[in-house]
Amino acid sequence: MKRLSNADIARQLKETGMLYAMLGEKFKPRAYERAAEETEAFGRDIATLFEEKGEKGLKEIPGVGPGIAAHIASLLETGKFSEHEKLKKKLPIDVLGLTRVEHVGPKTALLLYRKIGVKNVADLERAAKAGKIAGIPGLGKKTEENILKAVGFVRSDTGRKVLGHVLPLALEIEAALRKIPGVRHAAAAGSVRRRQETIGDLDFLVTTSTPEAAMDEFAHHREVAGTLERGPTKLVVRLKNGMHADLRVVEDAAFGAALQYFTGSKDHNVQVRTMAIKKGLKLNEYGLWKGRTRVAARTEEEVYRKLGLPYIEPELRTAEGEIEAAKKRRLPKLVPYGSVRGDLQVQTSWTDGAATIAEMAAEAKKLGLDYMAVTDHTKALAMVGGLDEKRLAKQGKEIDALNATMKGFTVLKGAECDILKDGRMDLSDAALASLDFVGGSIHSHFNLPEEAQTARVIAAMRNPHVDCIFHPTGRVIGQRPPYAIDMLAVLKAAKATGTAMEIDAYPDRSDLRDEHVRMAVKLGVKLVIDTDAHHPSHLRYLDLGVAIARRGWAEKKDVLNARSLKDLMKWLKTPKKKRR
Repeated sequence: MKRLSNADIARQLKETGMLYAMLGEKFKPRAYERAAEETEAFGRDIATLFEEKGEKGLKEIPGVGPGIAAHIASLLETGKFSEHEKLKKKLPIDVLGLTRVEHVGPKTALLLYRKIGVKNVADLERAAKAGKIAGIPGLGKKTEENILKAVGFVRSDTGRKVLGHVLPLALEIEAALRKIPGVRHAAAAGSVRRRQETIGDLDFLVTTSTPEAAMDEFAHHREVAGTLERGPTKLVVRLKNGMHADLRVVEDAAFGAALQYFTGSKDHNVQVRTMAIKKGLKLNEYGLWKGRTRVAARTEEEVYRKLGLPYIEPELRTAEGEIEAAKKRRLPKLVPYGSVRGDLQVQTSWTDGAATIAEMAAEAKKLGLDYMAVTDHTKALAMVGGLDEKRLAKQGKEIDALNATMKGFTVLKGAECDILKDGRMDLSDAALASLDFVGGSIHSHFNLPEEAQTARVIAAMRNPHVDCIFHPTGRVIGQRPPYAIDMLAVLKAAKATGTAMEIDAYPDRSDLRDEHVRMAVKLGVKLVIDTDAHHPSHLRYLDLGVAIARRGWAEKKDVLNARSLKDLMKWLKTPKKKRR
């Protein structure tokens, strides 16, 4: 039996909760959902914790009581637990796979199973193509068409992993390599170093006096499933998540050249090598050469400098104008990691969040933030208990009381207010005016024509109380495509109306995308980097948003919540048309 990762455990707990929800249980679904969230976010390897402390130690995981601790223990020992097995016998369906398909929630999945025997995505696709879904009461032809499109979108997934799902593992392996005696340099390279949106595989470089020890450590990492190839200076492994990871041992004198080469991108490297050739030089992973003499290799900065260029940050190495900008000394001074001062999109247990306002604020403060805006959903999202004007006012009183007790941290009153089909907001202007920060977002009518969807968002931006547009394209990576919208027209309207645009750092959203960020920066549109946190652990996603901003050439001055609270509030209190 394979060793289960935290994600493996969380997956079974999550499925258990969803199966209970399908059977109409009231309290167990939320208990399992919370346990799954806490398990996946837990800072230690749970299998190791179990080995050290047994079942009792599993109760250290927040949200895990005696019952679920026993289930996790059974999972780690046998690969399964009885409660989950019983539920799967009652409902033998792939609920996690089915609910990845847009328009298919747990209740729809249950209906499809009971009416036409759909158990998995393949069954779903066959049923849609055969016209069987259209005849189910409550679904119909339009739903069938939408499901078929959504299945096609899921099927088109390339198998690459979202950055936020891979980066923690890459950083963990990098740190482990650095701790090996004899290792002098260790670095993750490739697309993960460039912080690209999705990652195909992982690459690591080390310089060391003990190459065998470094490769042994790499081969025996807890997330490695097996070795695929091993040589004197290269080791290739398969990770438990299905990805391949390479380790290369290079000499100290060539570390910079190797890091530049294996960081990529391929197109960037082609341009840099072409530049070297024009100067009578040759560039490869071993160095920059003039004939047989190596003129630069120890550091990346040295390699770029010998080519007549300033250092180019990894996120910019995409062959999209960075070489030309570097030649003219016009590279942006990218917004630094760790520079965001507050999170302006946070959901709490008032709607679909997993923690109270106080718990979210405590975690944000612990992470070094200065402020946080509570932006729970509004009444149009009735299925998550969206707030109406009365409940919003009641929440405001709770925030006031909390602020009276906190030192060195401020909770702002906000809302993630739905943009209705015609562009009106889901709350009254009076309610919006009472808030510190208002984000407008779309959660319905995704299939409007581009012209109508664009007009809808622009109408919302013209509201004097809407400060920002949240997740502006509505996409969910691998699950839902962006809706049709003229982003250039939206960004021009954002500039004209003094409305900011969000970079939603939640890994599966990453919205705005980097190319849209670059458009926004050119137009002078202000940006907000948020986590869209529904759980305290999600607050750690902020730097994933910073990575998107950096890929989009954004500087610190472009990001509103890189400002102090005082400066942010000054901007928010300025009438929109006068904002700069």
